[in-house]
Amino acid sequence: MKDDPIQFTEAHVQDILARMQQRRILVVGDLMLDRFVCGKVSRISPEAPVPVVHVTHESAFPGGAANVARNLSDFGIPVSLAGIVGSDAPGQELMEALSEAGIGTEGIVQAPEIRTTVKTRVIARQQQVVRVDREHIEALSAAHEATILGHCDRLAASADGVIIEDYGKGLINQHMVDTLSRIAAGREIPLTADPTASNPIDWSGLSALKPNRHEAIAAAGLDDRPGGSAIDEAGLALLDRWDLEMLLVTLGEEGMCLFQSGQPPYHTPTRARDVYDVSGAGDTAIAFFTTALAAGCSGPEAAEIANHAAGIVVGKLGTATITPDELARSLSG
Repeated sequence: MKDDPIQFTEAHVQDILARMQQRRILVVGDLMLDRFVCGKVSRISPEAPVPVVHVTHESAFPGGAANVARNLSDFGIPVSLAGIVGSDAPGQELMEALSEAGIGTEGIVQAPEIRTTVKTRVIARQQQVVRVDREHIEALSAAHEATILGHCDRLAASADGVIIEDYGKGLINQHMVDTLSRIAAGREIPLTADPTASNPIDWSGLSALKPNRHEAIAAAGLDDRPGGSAIDEAGLALLDRWDLEMLLVTLGEEGMCLFQSGQPPYHTPTRARDVYDVSGAGDTAIAFFTTALAAGCSGPEAAEIANHAAGIVVGKLGTATITPDELARSLSG
C-alpha cells in the first residue's frame, strides 16, 4: 500500500480549485431535510436517565443527496439536483432552502403522495444526544422514475460529472443506475456513486464508487479482520467485480484508501484535527472527489482533495460545508 502523500504547491492548489469551480455537477439521489435542535444540558431528567436539553436554537439544512449539492454550491461549483420530495411542509421547506443556496432544482419532482424524509438531531455540549428519523421508504413509481430520468438526460447535457447518492430511501434502483451509466458514457463524463449497504446494486460501468469500510467489506462478502487486510482484499475484489476505474473507501479515523486497476492501493491518512460531528462527511467526500476528477485531477489527487475536505467538515457541528480558502489552506499546509 502506498502511503507517501501527494504534496500540493500553493500554485497547484489554486489552479485545481479554479478548474473545479468551472465544472458543473449533476447530483441524483435521495433528498431529505436535516433539522438540528441545539441546546444546553444542566441536569438529568427525573423521569428517565437521560439529559434534559434546554433548547436555545433550531435550524434546518438540505440533507442526503441535497447535502452533496449544498457542499458544491457553497464552494462556488454550479450544481443541479434530481430526485423526489413530497408536497408537504418539509418538502416545501427543502425546496426553498435549495433555491436560496443557488442549487438547480429543475430535476426535482414534488409529489403529493410522497412524505419527505426528515432527520432531526438534538445537539448539546457539541455532541449529538439523539437522532429522530421521520421517513416512509417505498419504491419509486415507474411514472416518477421516467420523469426523473428525463430530467437527468437533459441536465447531463451541460454537466461535467454525475454523482449518484444512495441513502436507501427508494429512489436508486438498478434501472436508474444503468440508465445514468449510459447517459454519462454518452457524454464522456465521470459517473460516481456513494452506495448504501442495504441496496444490492450492480455498479458496473461507473467511473468510481465511494463506499465506507463497512459497506466495502459487506459487499465483498468478507469479515472485518484486525490489521486492515480485509480492506485491501475487499477493494481489489470490488474493483474487479464491477470493472470500476476507481474505488475510494472511506475509513473514518484512518483516512481513505483509493484502489485503481493495475496500481497499488493509495492510502491517505485522516486530515481531521478536531472531530465534533461526522454528519455529512461522506457527502463532502463524494462531492469533492467527483468534482476533482471532472476537473482533470488524477485519482490520488482527487482522493487527497476529498480527504482534506472531509477533514474540515468533521471539525464543524452539523451537516457543514467548506470554503475555497479553507480547502486551499489545508492542502497547502
